[in-house]
Amino acid sequence: MKCVILQPSYLPWLGFFDQMDWADIFVIYDDVQYTKRDWRSRNRIKTQSGPLWLSVPVLSKDRRGQLISEAMIVYDTAWNLKHAESISAAYARARYFQDYFPSIKEILGKNHKYLIDLNMELIVCFKDVLNIKANIVYSSALKVDGNSTERLVNICVELGAREYLSGDAGRNYIEEDQFMERGIKVKYHNYKHPEYPQLFGGFVPHLSVVDLLFNCGPESLDYLTGKRELR
Repeated sequence: MKCVILQPSYLPWLGFFDQMDWADIFVIYDDVQYTKRDWRSRNRIKTQSGPLWLSVPVLSKDRRGQLISEAMIVYDTAWNLKHAESISAAYARARYFQDYFPSIKEILGKNHKYLIDLNMELIVCFKDVLNIKANIVYSSALKVDGNSTERLVNICVELGAREYLSGDAGRNYIEEDQFMERGIKVKYHNYKHPEYPQLFGGFVPHLSVVDLLFNCGPESLDYLTGKRELR
């Protein structure tokens, strides 16, 4: 059983879904502290003028230390409609735009109260489009204790995982011996970002997965996973 544990992101990048495709169980790490101005609430698309940030406004005043699952969206502006308009303006001429945009627009228009609900509805939509089979569970539903590496290990044990895939940054803080003591092998996601056809000139990496979907359609998963390397 292979396990990945990641915090949810807004319109995630390709590497997020490459890890999901590798996993048997993909754990949404939703009961850890929310971080402002991070991938939880923003991502980039490619426009004729270059990369454009799309950011979701989140209530932060007097909410220091809130968990990801507690972060509430602010609707004092019609940011969600503007995001839909920006996506449409950037990709209307993309080959597969009409295949995917209506679903994205519908999700953005629902005025979700919590960021986790918006992010997860988008993530599940993309998972289904990409035909990724991993089972999704929420860390908050597992009721597993521990701090840092200890909690990651305990989640893997709870789920019966024998392999754990971490992002490359995990090399700096994961205590691998704790995994080894429980018979769990640790791998690191040495993701080699693929190049694929894009609009507007030279290739730009590390964008939201929507850029790949609009440009490559049913071939997206092949592009996304074509250069996976686990070490």
